[in-house]
Amino acid sequence: MFTGIVEGTGVVRDVRSGRESVRLRIEAGCDIGGTGMGDSIAVSGVCLTVTEIDGRTFEADVTVETIARTTLGRLRPGDRVNLERPVAVGDRLGGHVVQGHVDAVAHVVRLDPQGDAWWLEIDAPAAVARYIVEKGSVAVDGVSLTVSARSGTRFTACLIPHTCAVTTLGALGPGAPVNLEADILAKYVEHLLAPYTEVER
Repeated sequence: MFTGIVEGTGVVRDVRSGRESVRLRIEAGCDIGGTGMGDSIAVSGVCLTVTEIDGRTFEADVTVETIARTTLGRLRPGDRVNLERPVAVGDRLGGHVVQGHVDAVAHVVRLDPQGDAWWLEIDAPAAVARYIVEKGSVAVDGVSLTVSARSGTRFTACLIPHTCAVTTLGALGPGAPVNLEADILAKYVEHLLAPYTEVER
């Protein structure tokens, strides 16, 4: 489990394609101490298993399902990614509960400066947008954001300078694809209420 408080970024050093998977080699630009083989690490919001590690450089496999649902299959050497180690029991939950199980790829509409902040607008697939509510939480490329407003399938969030500096979000442009994970609590509530709402229909 993660909290969407990205620890820093890494750089993709190598991408090796297999029959139905891709192996990424990533050099972390932040501390990933304590991470070992078999551990989880969130790469731009996607929970991956570390298969090899040497200092700050690690490798992880991306399966066909992950390639289909996320942006990781589009990565190339030199691309930057957001990194977060799993939360430890007893740590502060600074963001919200993030599983690293991406729901879909969304696309950036705009990223506009306003004073010291940046306003990020994203167009989400309808199947995911229904879980996004004003003042609720959403993970964009693994970054926990508070939804400022929502209209239809689009929502906006305000980025502080720190977020733009330590994550990849500050470099996004119109049309850029991003990994989107809705709040798991909304999905559980929908699932639990489904039998009752179906009866009413």
